[in-house]
This record gives sequence, C-alpha cells and structure tokens, in this order.
Amino acid sequence: MRLEDVAKRAKVSIATVSRVVNSVGPVKNSTRARVLKAITELKYHPNIHARSLAGGKSRTLGMIVSNLENPFFLDIFRALESDAHRRGYEVLVANTDYRARQLVSSVHLMMGRRLAGLAVIVSEMEPSLIQELTESNLPIVFYDVGTPARNISNIKVRYEKGMQRVVEYLYSVGHRRMAFVGHHISLEPLLDRKKSFLDTMKRYAGEVEHATVADCDGPVGGQQATRQLLASGFKPTAIICVNDFMALGVVRELREHGLEVPRDVSVTGYDNISLSEYAFPPLTTVNIPREMIGHLAFSALVPEHEDAQVRGREFLIDPELVIRESTGPPPKN
Repeated sequence: MRLEDVAKRAKVSIATVSRVVNSVGPVKNSTRARVLKAITELKYHPNIHARSLAGGKSRTLGMIVSNLENPFFLDIFRALESDAHRRGYEVLVANTDYRARQLVSSVHLMMGRRLAGLAVIVSEMEPSLIQELTESNLPIVFYDVGTPARNISNIKVRYEKGMQRVVEYLYSVGHRRMAFVGHHISLEPLLDRKKSFLDTMKRYAGEVEHATVADCDGPVGGQQATRQLLASGFKPTAIICVNDFMALGVVRELREHGLEVPRDVSVTGYDNISLSEYAFPPLTTVNIPREMIGHLAFSALVPEHEDAQVRGREFLIDPELVIRESTGPPPKN
C-alpha cells in the first residue's frame, strides 16, 4: 500500500497525506479525519526509516535507563514515548543495569542508528562519554548526571531536600534509631541520598542512633539489606529506603521476622512509584514527578517550535514528602 493510494481514497493530495502522517503543517480537522479513516481502511503502515531518509530527518529517539525493572524508569519512558508518538516519533530503549561500560556501549549503538535525539536517564556515567556527547551535534538530555551544554539539557532533582524532610518528619514523631537502606552507593545520584541522610544525622548527634546498609536495586535487595541490618544487632524503629522498589522488600522481610509496619518499625521509600500507594501498608515516600521528567526530556529533544530555547538548559525539581500508613510513632518500649 502506497501514500498515493491513501490520497486517492481520501480525495486529497499526496502532500496532505504526508502532513498528516508526519504530524507537520496545518491540516483541517475534517481533512485529517478523512485521511486517518483512509489509512485505517487501507491498512497503510508508513515506513518510518524510509520517511527519515527521504526527508533528511530521523523520526527515532533513543532512551537509555539504569534499570528498566524499576517502575521509576518505566514511568519516565511511558511519558516520553506518549509525547513521541503524538509527534510521529518512535523510541528505542536500552538498559544498563547501572554499569558504566554498558552505558558507553549502548550510547555508541544508539548513535549508530541515526537518532533525532537521545535521553540518558541513568545514575552511572563515564566522564569521557560526557565529553564525547558534548562534542556531537546530537540533541541530548541527561537525568541525574552530566551538565548542560550547547546540545545538552539536564534534569536534576534536589534529592538531599527530600531525604532531609523524611528524616526530620521521622524525628518529629519520636524516632531515635534510624537506618538507611541503599544500593549502588558509589554512584553520585544515589550517594547524594545517603550523604543527605548522614548529614541530617549529624544535626541530631547524641540524640539519634543510625546505621546504613546496601544491596542490589529491587525488592530482593531490600530483603537482603534488611537481613543484614537485623543480623548486625541494630534495632531501628525506622528504616529509610533509597527508593520505593527496595522498600517493598524491606516491608516483606520485616513481616517475615514477625515485625509489623508501622507498629514496630516505620518504613519510608523514595520516588512515589504507583506501587507505593498500593503496598501494604501504603508507603510514606518522597514524590519525584516521573511523568513531568518524561515530558521535559521529550520537549528538550524535540521542541514544539524550532526556535524554542530549551536545549542547553538545566531543569531543577524539588521533591515532596508524601505521608501514608507505613510510618507512625515508634513503639513505646
């Protein structure tokens, strides 16, 4: 099936069909509806690769994430992909599992696919890669890592503020023995959360006992970290997790040790993924607006207007504390 066949069925010009298919240029709503109806009836499937070669412009975006199993990254991807489809773009995704070498390999593979732009939504980074991408002409958006440049936009969350609010809240309801559960703490964005926890602990020196443990990202890592913590002999009344994904495992492991949340131990997450609201009990967490991040990333790569000044900017996001049923006062004894 060809573009000419769609034009003939819809009784419009080939140029009009092209504008509808590529989501560019003005087209009356009634005409657009007629073209879309013809496309459906004829089962026309545009060749995206051929379109990009003919028009000299790629309609493919790349996105690289640290852990696609974590719903945090999936939420960002879905928001970016939704915007991409609305504008006639497709999105390729790669997963690094927090490995810097895999990130480098994925970036090189993506750049070989003639992309229109690349979103790097990761916690790990290879310094030489930042320099390489800065010197390229490819539109790039970083989340958590890198710095703005001519072709690079950056989205950052003030993680330390969110962690500080969590600790202050737990202190305010009476907790004096707190533990931090993290993962990949050598990576700067994740280390920032641990450092903020420890810095806030210094303010309560002599009043609050604390401990830190780490394992892999995910519920299994949360379970294993909790086992380490309890085996150490430290008995926290509150466990603060680097993210909600690990917190799910922490809650389960506490339950398997006969401890009730929050009666015996309060638990907090970070990110506010949708699962946190449906956990039992629902998690107290820190909201990071994943959909907003996805929309920002797309707009930085594909501005609504060609002259829009969105590249080379840094977007800062302040997280918000969300209090639910997984936290409360410590046990009286």
